[in-house]
Amino acid sequence: MWRDALLAETAVLQSAANYLEMIQFTDKATERIAKVLEADEAIRIAVQGGGCSGMSYCLNIETEEPDEEDILLDISAVKIYIDPMSAGILKDTTVDYIATLQQEGFVFNNPAANTTCGCGSSFS
Repeated sequence: MWRDALLAETAVLQSAANYLEMIQFTDKATERIAKVLEADEAIRIAVQGGGCSGMSYCLNIETEEPDEEDILLDISAVKIYIDPMSAGILKDTTVDYIATLQQEGFVFNNPAANTTCGCGSSFS
């Protein structure tokens, strides 16, 4: 029984390691996330249906434990939860944080996105 638990935990850790290599966060993004989070909070990144181009990126602050199937990334001491479906869509995506005179916020650079809307919040 302990062997099965160890194998399951190893599979989750390997899965998280694989996604860590696929999803990148710039230093600016991790610094900004760390700045806004309280000690017991994490960030959930997800992809949801909707938006003018078909799908939207979502960033939410989480105060609860992740779901059993969630992938947990620990980047620069910042906990990031991603559900498995979103993780597949976010493959090779880089999350950045920009602050200009016209715009401030997180930007998702997803090479798999065929089209994006003008504001960059949704894609297909």
